[in-house]
Amino acid sequence: MTQPSTTAEPSALLPGSVTLVGAGPGDPGLLTLHALRALESAEVVLHDRLVGAGVLALANPQALMVEVGKSAGNHSMPQEDIHALMLRHARSGLRVVRLKGGDPFVFGRGGEELEFLRAHGIPYRVVPGITAAVACAAYAGIPLTHRDHAQSLRLLTAHCRDGVDTLDWEALAQEQQTLAVYMGVAGLERLRERLIAAGRAPSTPFALVENGSRPEQRVITGTLDDLAQTARAHAVASPALLILGEVAGLAAHLHWFGAPPLSPPAAASDLAQAA
Repeated sequence: MTQPSTTAEPSALLPGSVTLVGAGPGDPGLLTLHALRALESAEVVLHDRLVGAGVLALANPQALMVEVGKSAGNHSMPQEDIHALMLRHARSGLRVVRLKGGDPFVFGRGGEELEFLRAHGIPYRVVPGITAAVACAAYAGIPLTHRDHAQSLRLLTAHCRDGVDTLDWEALAQEQQTLAVYMGVAGLERLRERLIAAGRAPSTPFALVENGSRPEQRVITGTLDDLAQTARAHAVASPALLILGEVAGLAAHLHWFGAPPLSPPAAASDLAQAA
């Protein structure tokens, strides 16, 4: 099959091709120039549900806009149907942008979509985006790595094909590292139990960043022992990213965007009863 020239910039869309574009976490200002140019020249935009209106407004006004995204527990369109849409529009000779929240290759099924496109002879390109872990941490004032607190970073998802039971919990429970957990709101109790059982200290700080980088951003902080209770007390909802590790404790005095982190002095159980 004929692939696009490797010398052309990624945002130079070709007729009959698909470009995977990372939209970042929500703030339109975090789009790359390549992402902006691809959106401006797209004829079809297949976009995730959580891509913000500010990002979508930057697309070619004449483009066909189709929402194809999925969320935890709410699969609005099967992956096979998304594949079929990409194929149909590309074979019609149109310039297609598959617009994904965050980065296409970080828990975004970008690899699966490229495999499908290659198998069907469709030219493709990829424009990376700022993934949620990086953006949410930055907007919450949390350094993901720190010489004194975290020498490594692990990106996890609570929605993997074989389930969380296959994860190496002893490795994840090690100190001096940061865990960034995507799509984990529904599995916080299990995460807490597994990490503590594997040896992670119950006093380990966490931060839940809800709607990271958007005007409605909220940051909820606490310790691992009260993780699930605190999330319930504050009615944390998707999209939310969990940052767990010593660095999360820095949010209280390094925050700069939006309201200060919510970390009430009352116990999470007391908050839940009051609610």
